[in-house]
Amino acid sequence: MLTIRDAPVARNARPGQFVNLYPNDRTAMLPRPFGIAGVHGDEFDLIYQRVGAGTRAFARLSAGDPIDLVGPLGRPYDLTAAGDYLLIGGGLGVPPLISAAQGLAGRGDVRAIALFGYRDARFADGLVGRFADRTLSVSACEGNVITLLDRIEPELEVEATTILSCGPIPMMRAVAAWAGRRSIRSQFSLEERMGCGYGACLACVVDTTDGRLRVCKDGPVFAGGRLEWETAR
Repeated sequence: MLTIRDAPVARNARPGQFVNLYPNDRTAMLPRPFGIAGVHGDEFDLIYQRVGAGTRAFARLSAGDPIDLVGPLGRPYDLTAAGDYLLIGGGLGVPPLISAAQGLAGRGDVRAIALFGYRDARFADGLVGRFADRTLSVSACEGNVITLLDRIEPELEVEATTILSCGPIPMMRAVAAWAGRRSIRSQFSLEERMGCGYGACLACVVDTTDGRLRVCKDGPVFAGGRLEWETAR
């Protein structure tokens, strides 16, 4: 986890938004987008995995080191509805859902249930558990998030349920189909490679019912029924 002190970003960030982070050693020309995983005071958290030169550069940072970033960027989750919120995440798609759980915490008209799927280690259960009313998780050898959805379905009121999801496309495609069969409201946060983060380069376009839209500017959060899942990458 990387904790960054930046008061303007922390104070203005909304659940589902992201920041573009630049490696200090300039090992990469383009920034890396990271969903904000929670805010505390003038600081905010990012969760990442060391998979390339850019993230390895972030791992070498020490407390007090400066870092270049732009944000908060993108459209956030819509958390205005009352009722049950199912926060469905997979792998490194869970950070925006931690932020969503924080945004819902303390409201008397909602219940937040986190349903997380992992390849192995359950690294985010404790983080989301600080805010969610309930946390269920599953590893790849035990099942998947659809397994968890089927388990809790009997206790849900469909008309008063909202799904928020972020993770691998196959997982979100399955969640969208599950929600669609039950007419449950859903919002999905997409992850795409980005060149600018402002919508100018068109590197992150996706197919929707309204044509091709930019993940960085028109998203990253989209209503489930708006996405063309057949062409999603």
